[in-house]
Amino acid sequence: MAKTDYAALAPDLLEKVGGQDNVRSLSRCATRLRFALKDESKARTDAIKATSGVVTVVQSGGQSR
Repeated sequence: MAKTDYAALAPDLLEKVGGQDNVRSLSRCATRLRFALKDESKARTDAIKATSGVVTVVQSGGQSR
């Protein structure tokens, strides 16, 4: 299994969720990043799912996980 380059992945994900100005808050645990977004319609969910290192996207109650 290839190691994920998180330093490269982070700015890519930030752009795909609509940029820094669209992020209300961000939290993480061992297996997830949780984005609380100001405007979920700005998040490019299909592009995020297609990103290497991302397993899936779950949207629930203002969070993209």
